Amino acid sequence: MQRWMLVALGSIFVGIGMLGIFIPVLPTTPFLLLGAACYAKGSQGFYDWLINNRYLGGYIRNYREGKGLPLRTKIVTLTLLWATIVYSVVVVVELTVIRVLLLLIAVAVTVHLSRLPNLRQ
Repeated sequence: MQRWMLVALGSIFVGIGMLGIFIPVLPTTPFLLLGAACYAKGSQGFYDWLINNRYLGGYIRNYREGKGLPLRTKIVTLTLLWATIVYSVVVVVELTVIRVLLLLIAVAVTVHLSRLPNLRQ
């Protein structure tokens, strides 16, 4: 049951990542990475398909091989991340502990993405 759920989640993430190729505001790489992570735990066949896909595999391989992410992807990802976190902290979440935790997560993701090299396309 867990494997099927991971494959379903992976497929949803891959679908969103594919939309990100065509919709400028939607990031591609983070969703493909989430899809790959789900596939890796849920189905070796789906994972192999995604990694070796001629259109989608490059996003994941570039990240895994340390080549980095395109600057545009970093900017869009961080903008969406911070917009979501700030909205959640200000409007949705009432517990201070959770607010602090969300902000720490956002800072950690920002530091991680900032340290990745910019991939020239």
